[in-house]
Amino acid sequence: MTDSDAPQLEVSAEHTAGALADGSAQVIDVREGYERAAGHIAGSRHIALGDLATQAESLDRERPVIFQCHVGARSLMAAQAFRQAGFDAYSMAGGLEQWEREGRPLQTGDA
Repeated sequence: MTDSDAPQLEVSAEHTAGALADGSAQVIDVREGYERAAGHIAGSRHIALGDLATQAESLDRERPVIFQCHVGARSLMAAQAFRQAGFDAYSMAGGLEQWEREGRPLQTGDA
């Protein structure tokens, strides 16, 4: 198997926005609480990376999961781990930095 045969682990910010809009995927923010309060994607759910293992069963295994963080490193780790656990899991490439570069809105506060 070559790298090109491996399932794609990253999706674009555009894909993530579409999945949120049509409800086709769960979007999970794996950053720390203070990072999320400073700005997050409306409609995403917050589960800090350190809490993912204990919260895994709260995720719907029947729907894809897109993890996102600040630049995409933590979310990629989460996607890899959840893919190995049998989830249809992805990381939003570029994280919130890419989301903002594309002019997409952020929500502030703890929501």
